Amino acid sequence: MAGVTVSEHSISVRDLTMTYQEVRALEAVDLEVPTGTVMALLGPNGAGKTTAVRIIATLLRPTGGTVTVAGVDVLADPHTVRGLIGLSGQFAAVDPALTGLENLTMVARLAGYTRRASRRRASALLEQFDIADAGARRVSTYSGGMRRRLDLAGSLVAHPPVVILDEPTAGLDPNSRAQLWSAVRELVAAGSTVLLTTQYLEEADQLADAVTVIDHGAVIARGTPEELKRQFGTASVTLTLADAADRTAATAVVIGCGYEVVDGSEPVTITFSASAPGPAVATVIAALATTGIGVVDSRVRVPSLDDVFVDLTAPTDAPA
Repeated sequence: MAGVTVSEHSISVRDLTMTYQEVRALEAVDLEVPTGTVMALLGPNGAGKTTAVRIIATLLRPTGGTVTVAGVDVLADPHTVRGLIGLSGQFAAVDPALTGLENLTMVARLAGYTRRASRRRASALLEQFDIADAGARRVSTYSGGMRRRLDLAGSLVAHPPVVILDEPTAGLDPNSRAQLWSAVRELVAAGSTVLLTTQYLEEADQLADAVTVIDHGAVIARGTPEELKRQFGTASVTLTLADAADRTAATAVVIGCGYEVVDGSEPVTITFSASAPGPAVATVIAALATTGIGVVDSRVRVPSLDDVFVDLTAPTDAPA
C-alpha cells in the first residue's frame, strides 16, 4: 500500500493532547506499540482511554501531537490509516436482521472483495471464531458472546496489520471472554499488532506484552505486567506459628527485621509485607528460630495487576 512503511512500532503516539472546551482529556500522552505485540491501555473510567483510541482510529482529531500507524500519519492521511486498522468497539456493530454470514459478506464487499471472494472470507472467519454453525442464523438470535466474536471477525475481514479493541469483552461471561482471548492470541501469532483497552486486569495480565496506565489524561506508568508488579506491587508473607502464644513475640521479631505487619486477625498466623518475599521469609524464619519461635508453614501472596492498578489510580486524598 502506498505510503506504508515497515516500522519497529506499528503505533506511535507523541505528545498527544485533546481538549474539549476547557476540559483536558489527554495531556501529552506518549505511546508506542511494537509490531507483533499486544499493548494494554488501562485506566479508570474517564481516564482518556477511549479518547486516545478514537484519535488513533481517525475518529477524532486531537488538539495537538502526532500519531502514526504503520508509519502513516493519522492526521495527514486518515484514509490510508483506515485501510490499515481493524476496530472493534465496546458494543458489537453488527446488523441483527442479517445472518452472521451476511454480516461478514457485506463487510468484505465494502472492503473491495468480489462476491465469491467475500463469501469465502466470511466463511473462513466464521470458522476461525467458532460460529460457523450459526452462520445461517439471524444475528438477533445470537448470544452476547457470539455477537462480540462476530464483531471482532468483521474487524479482521481485510487482514488489517493493526487491530484496535476497545473493551472487547465488557459484559461477557467467562467462557465467551476466554474464547475472545484465544482469538486475540491467534491474531498476534499471525503477525497482527493489537491495542487493547480493558476494565479486566486479568485480561491485560493474560494477553498484554506491555501495559500503559493512564489517569486524568496522562500516562502514569508503563512496562510489562511483571515489571509493574515488581515496581508498584508489594507481596505479603503469611507465617503459621507452631504456638499461638508466641504471636506477640513473633510480631516484635518481624518488626525488628524491618517488615510491616499487615494482618493480625488470626491468632496463630502473622502476615507482613515484603518487596522481596523470598529473602524476607528466610530472614524472618531465621530470626524467629534464634528466639525459639517455631514456624510450621509459610505462604507468599504475590501482587496482582489489580493491586498495582488500585495503588496507581487511588485518589491522592484517599485514606491510607
